Amino acid sequence: MADEKKVGFFKSFASKISRFFKDLKGEMKKIVWPSKKQIINNTWVVIVVVVIASIVVGGFDYLLNLLVGLFARG
Repeated sequence: MADEKKVGFFKSFASKISRFFKDLKGEMKKIVWPSKKQIINNTWVVIVVVVIASIVVGGFDYLLNLLVGLFARG
């Protein structure tokens, strides 16, 4: 009786894994991959945004450093 349950469990488990990979294959076919031009364009957008954000954060850091220095001296 226990052996039958183990065999049933493994068959059920194997069928679930098989179904998972079949579904995965189907979902992978639905993906719309970006073109090389889109990837390059998006990469440049990310680089520009990161540079601008780093300049803004660096500016705030510099200003706050000046303010703290003024209060520490005074």
